[in-house]
Amino acid sequence: MSIYGEPPELLEQAFYYRARKFSFEANRLRLPNQSEGLWACVRHPGGAMVVPITASGELVLVKQYRFALAGRILEFPAGTLEVGEDPAVTVQRELEEETGYRGHRWTPLGTFPLAPGYSDELIYAYLATDLEPLDHPPAQDEDEDIEVVLMSPQALEQAILAGEPLDAKTMAGFTLARPYLAL
Repeated sequence: MSIYGEPPELLEQAFYYRARKFSFEANRLRLPNQSEGLWACVRHPGGAMVVPITASGELVLVKQYRFALAGRILEFPAGTLEVGEDPAVTVQRELEEETGYRGHRWTPLGTFPLAPGYSDELIYAYLATDLEPLDHPPAQDEDEDIEVVLMSPQALEQAILAGEPLDAKTMAGFTLARPYLAL
């Protein structure tokens, strides 16, 4: 049973492909309203993201190269959940790896589907405060090209409104964190 209600009935698996971090499947399904058809879905283990805030009130973001977009976008630090991993563990690891900061106070902000039209990925969002820069940050993953960026909440809001390249989870995380930000 899905947390969102009644799952469809699988009539036939038409295609399945397993990649490094997700799988893709196309299935013939019967929906709860009895409609039948072929639906494709990216199956993803989920992700965790963090809105890190320094003692001076700046947000810690990353400008990351994304090959699918052929360019860099501004994002809050995030990562894919390992099998059986608690999202709180994922997000703490990713904050350290991607930014070189450690958070000492963590507040869950909520969970949301990232792209429900074609994926089952859920994002677990957290706020991290009481940040400490690490003396020896862990090495970034070899497949990542990341630059750390500090911004005021006002500057990030302006970037969002100006249509600068950001991802949806960052905009959602910013919205969820607004009660904690000095705007």
